[in-house]
Amino acid sequence: MSSKIAMAQILVEGGQQKSNLARAVNRIREAADLGCTFIVLPECMDLGWTHPSAHEHAQPIPGAHCQTLSDAASENEIHVVAGLVERDGERLFNSAILIAPNGELLSLHRKINELSIAHDVYSIGDRLTVADTELGKVAINICADNFGDSQAISHVQARMGARLILSPSAWAVDADHDDEKEPYGKLWLDSYTELARLYDLTIVGVSNVGWLDAGPWSGRKVIGCSLAVGPGGEVLARGPYGDDADALIVVEAETVKPDAKGTDIAPMLKSKGYVGP
Repeated sequence: MSSKIAMAQILVEGGQQKSNLARAVNRIREAADLGCTFIVLPECMDLGWTHPSAHEHAQPIPGAHCQTLSDAASENEIHVVAGLVERDGERLFNSAILIAPNGELLSLHRKINELSIAHDVYSIGDRLTVADTELGKVAINICADNFGDSQAISHVQARMGARLILSPSAWAVDADHDDEKEPYGKLWLDSYTELARLYDLTIVGVSNVGWLDAGPWSGRKVIGCSLAVGPGGEVLARGPYGDDADALIVVEAETVKPDAKGTDIAPMLKSKGYVGP
């Protein structure tokens, strides 16, 4: 089964939840007009990754920011995946949500492999889930949850039956980074290709663009380069590079039945050269 997925590489401004959410709603509408079944928005797209405004403005899930996206999903009849900063009592989480075309919250993920510099802001995630959709089982995770040295997270989601992994992200580089001299993205390409090859699934990571103006990485730029890799490790789409590279990239994603499940997965992985648990 195939479907169109929109990769919404939007500008995210730290602490500017109203304008960030307005841009997201506009992209949701645009993606639906293009016939997309899913749209993926970036990590912490309401307040910005590690922006200190989270301590004051983070909302619960469900909550005001989630409701804005749920309303847009139902109005445009499209699945929405987005990264939000979640307040849960006294704790904050770097979270992602999957919303159904009727506005129902299908899945909530809390980032597990959070960078050490963000531990003063976000608590460590406490769950792994998959959700049933018209494209089969879909998993959501966040950015570094897919690091090559931390693929256990996605491996578990694939073992749970996920045929599509959607990953809100925020890919930042030093202010003076030169993409011509040091092309960005090998880390993600290597990791996504390996997961897609092993499980014949599709994985999509979507980063925002813009500057980090507060927090531990203040002064860095977030540069898009969103990436989609399909079954067998085929690169399906890449977003443009740059702090101003706002873009909506539409990719045709094919979901295929899993090669194995349960105890049949280990020998399947071994036959593909995988060495690990």
